[in-house]
Amino acid sequence: MANIKKGDLVQVITGRKQDKGGDRGKQGKVLEVLVEQNRVVVEGVNYVTKHTRVGQTQRGTKTGGIETVEAPIHISNVAVVDPSTKKPTRVGHRVEEQVKDGVKRTVRVRYAKKSGKDL
Repeated sequence: MANIKKGDLVQVITGRKQDKGGDRGKQGKVLEVLVEQNRVVVEGVNYVTKHTRVGQTQRGTKTGGIETVEAPIHISNVAVVDPSTKKPTRVGHRVEEQVKDGVKRTVRVRYAKKSGKDL
């Protein structure tokens, strides 16, 4: 089971400091998880300029040009943010039994290791 999922709040833990033009210390929401490449796309982090070919839509408006988009960052360079302390933390899994509609089932639940609170 993956430690980081789409929609999680994560913090960048490596790279250049924020005041020197880097992204370390920034927090953002995970927009996409690229499992094969072990990378995640985080909102507001690792912006790059992308040049796209200029074209026209059917209505005649121009598309393309220079855009800024979020690029993927390696999954080891981010950590999940603990909801209670708002600081990066490690993630653990525990097995719990849940009863739903009279049916018992075992479920793996993610939790923040320092606080023990569910994510």
